[in-house]
Amino acid sequence: MVAVAYTVFGLTGFGSTVIALPVLAHLFSLKFAVPLLLLLDFTAFVIFGARLRKRIHYAEIAWLIPFVLAGMAAGLTLLIRVAEQKLLVVLGVFLLLYAGYGLTRRGVAVPLSRVWCAPIGLAGGALSSLFGTGGVLFAIYNAGRVRDKDALRATNAAMIMISSMVRLLLFGAAGLLAQEGLLVSALVLLPALIGGVWLGNRLHAAVPAIAVVKAVYAVLVLAGLLLLARSLPTL
Repeated sequence: MVAVAYTVFGLTGFGSTVIALPVLAHLFSLKFAVPLLLLLDFTAFVIFGARLRKRIHYAEIAWLIPFVLAGMAAGLTLLIRVAEQKLLVVLGVFLLLYAGYGLTRRGVAVPLSRVWCAPIGLAGGALSSLFGTGGVLFAIYNAGRVRDKDALRATNAAMIMISSMVRLLLFGAAGLLAQEGLLVSALVLLPALIGGVWLGNRLHAAVPAIAVVKAVYAVLVLAGLLLLARSLPTL
């Protein structure tokens, strides 16, 4: 699943966590799975991000950052204090809403004014801390602002990198990165990450990213339903 998730990351510049987390949430607690995917996201950009830097639209990122930071602080508080079963229900609902949006959207992305950086930045920051899935909202905003395909992929990946760096600091301060087995698990999954991103980069020029993303949306519908089926009866 990690290899598949990072193949999509290599194709689109986002989406790794939103694909992998629903599966890992059945194997680990959220407080373990979210920091684990954070370490993998950070590693992916460190290894493969250099080639993307020239195409990043830094102005769009700069407008998002203040709102993203505020959202992250709120999301981290919820991750630590709210019962996991309730958070899994929220994750399941989010996956269904996001997948529904993606499957029903038609044509090119709707142009967005810069005023959308506030609500999208706040919500994306909160979801980044809670589940590591804020990148999908950042991608929606960037798609409404950046038209060039390669620049959009680079800007999406840069937002994930910045989000990962801030969350590393926040999660480290909260003690979430000191959990037993976390670093070992990240190292074990590193070959799957490298292979996935390498494959995604190779396929980027040959495979329409939209076709891959549509397939991902269908998988997310199933993942969301499974999470709700698992969590709702325990509330």
